[in-house]
Amino acid sequence: MARRMFGIDFGTSMIKIYKKGEGLVLDEKNVIATQKKKFYAGGNEAYDMLEKAPENIMVSYPMKNGVIAEIANMQMLLDYFLKKAFGKKGGSGSSDFLIAVPTNITEVERRAFVDLVKNSVGKAKDVKLIEKPITAALGIGLDVATARGVMTVDIGADTTEIAIMSISGIVLTKLIPIGGNKLDESIQLAVKKHYNLYIGGKTSEIIKKELASAMGSKDNAIRIYGRDVVTGLPKETLINAELVNESINEHLHTIVDSIKMILERTPPEISSDIIDAGIYITGGSAKISGLEKLIAAETELEVNVSDDCENSVVNGLGVIIEEAASKKQIQF
Repeated sequence: MARRMFGIDFGTSMIKIYKKGEGLVLDEKNVIATQKKKFYAGGNEAYDMLEKAPENIMVSYPMKNGVIAEIANMQMLLDYFLKKAFGKKGGSGSSDFLIAVPTNITEVERRAFVDLVKNSVGKAKDVKLIEKPITAALGIGLDVATARGVMTVDIGADTTEIAIMSISGIVLTKLIPIGGNKLDESIQLAVKKHYNLYIGGKTSEIIKKELASAMGSKDNAIRIYGRDVVTGLPKETLINAELVNESINEHLHTIVDSIKMILERTPPEISSDIIDAGIYITGGSAKISGLEKLIAAETELEVNVSDDCENSVVNGLGVIIEEAASKKQIQF
């Protein structure tokens, strides 16, 4: 086994890196800024430039829908992040890597992750892939090795992955193209339609975090800033929670309908396990107010929200890495 082991969660919005023996060593926005196709800035620094950069600086997310969309940019960005994760000791020596990937992706997309890491500054000796539902369940603290079935719903930036697991494998899974970014886009469109106001993605994300409620709370409001559609001038206005909740309601019910669809296909013996343990929701958008109550009301099952929603996948990678280090092998 190589001296070092790393686990990487390539999220559409965030990238997180776990290092054996040290824990979470990097947690930054998965954003790159380039100038003439050369690296200019990465991570949180590049995110600060998003929607603010001049024309000669391109700022983008190189990941889309859980897979690599811009291979050259992701390669530069991974090298930047790994250098930060190596720490003061630098990058001497080889490393083993464990990468969390969505379940329903093609072999070409899976291979792209392997090639990306092997071509990086990480000097990869071995690169293994593991499905995100497994790592998310381990990160929540669930035992996926037994014959007792568990169900997770991981709501990410671009996608939501629903999975039923048992005996260290995935029994059923469904990946739908709805996540936090889709909710942000719906809020942007609603604000433009009802207030004649253009707002950016960062502003819509703030609105979502402050006002969004799956159960339709109407009491809150916040003041936002944007550009007037008619005059083109800067403008501020007060936006209420009712409009926000109406704009995201359809997407949340699509997630709920997909959960019910998976439950309808679940083998009866596993269904009994889920009745006992309930559904576990995680991911960055799992913290939307009242979401667990909506899912519980629609499914008539107990719904548990992960204590550390945003880090469940990388925490699961950490569980595997530390166990592998002690047992001298990777088991999954």
